[in-house]
Amino acid sequence: MNTFSAYVFRQALGPLLAILGALAAIAILTQGLNQLDLIITNRNAGLAFAWVTLLSLPQLVSLILPLAVFFAVVYALNRMQSESEIAVLYGAGVSRGRISRPIMQMAVLAALAHLAITTVIQPAALNERREVLYGLRTDIASSLVQEGSFTYPSDKLTLYARARGGGGEMRDLLINDARPDLPVTYTARAGAIVTVDGAPAIVLRDGQVQRQLRDGTVNVLDFDRYVLQLGRMTDEPDQFYLKASDRTLNELFFPDMTMHYDQHNVDAFLAEGHSRLASPLLSFAMAMIALAGVLVGDFSRRGYGRRIGVAAVVALVVRLLALEIQAAAVENPQFNVLQYALPVVVVLIASIMLGGRRARKKRLMDGPELARA
Repeated sequence: MNTFSAYVFRQALGPLLAILGALAAIAILTQGLNQLDLIITNRNAGLAFAWVTLLSLPQLVSLILPLAVFFAVVYALNRMQSESEIAVLYGAGVSRGRISRPIMQMAVLAALAHLAITTVIQPAALNERREVLYGLRTDIASSLVQEGSFTYPSDKLTLYARARGGGGEMRDLLINDARPDLPVTYTARAGAIVTVDGAPAIVLRDGQVQRQLRDGTVNVLDFDRYVLQLGRMTDEPDQFYLKASDRTLNELFFPDMTMHYDQHNVDAFLAEGHSRLASPLLSFAMAMIALAGVLVGDFSRRGYGRRIGVAAVVALVVRLLALEIQAAAVENPQFNVLQYALPVVVVLIASIMLGGRRARKKRLMDGPELARA
């Protein structure tokens, strides 16, 4: 890379990193607020919030990276255009192709980073994030049982413990379970949080079970030890299914057809898999839209706001159209080919626009020579 190309490359790379960081910060804040109500109830709130937010970052970056490339290229070229650097380069015989070359080199790096994120980093991060959130929801001792207070893990379950000790030990418990058809009330002198077959449970000691019967009477049973299963208290599914976004490419293209969940989501998995492979191409498309939006057209002392505005609308439409095609591919797998075709078509159209002025100049130069002949 020569001095000129390195200069143009730096002019675009700096804004790309800045814009990507700003957009990622906004997206992270939005994602964090979705889990804030769960995390603030956990005693490790700060650490959990930071870790869950960090694990959300790869998916957010993959979503906003193409638009970040567009805005960075527009910013860099518009600054060079407004300071007459582009005009000087044209005067020195530098073509649009040479100006575009370092921009496309940056787009290549962005596409490779995007591909690495979508195929390797994102599924690993989202899988870990899902397990962390599941662990937070099932951490009953730290997040749901509060000393001396009534807590409501779900609409039909009420917990009370007068005191708590180390290791999840609780004293003087009162639990009202309205999840069965007829409510059940448990009282115990002591209890502890345990895990039974991967699900949370409370082991009650020295207490009573009061069951209301259909005739209105109450059946009272004393016990020395009783295990109350709480596997459904956090509204989690019975089985821990991996969504399409949490899966690796191999799991998306070759799902386990012995699983009922996989059988009914084959098309969704294919759409997600093709999206991960096709979305890096959007970085090339966005860079070409920006190049065409700023470089195509005559010099203007009034600026290029209108031209850039049109390019921004086109870039936004292309990004939304890519998302719509992915959604349509979930219902009809034949649309998956359009996920690759869209960025390729955009690149071809922008390339024709960038080469149009050179062709017109050649025709204008050849015209007088033909007339003299």
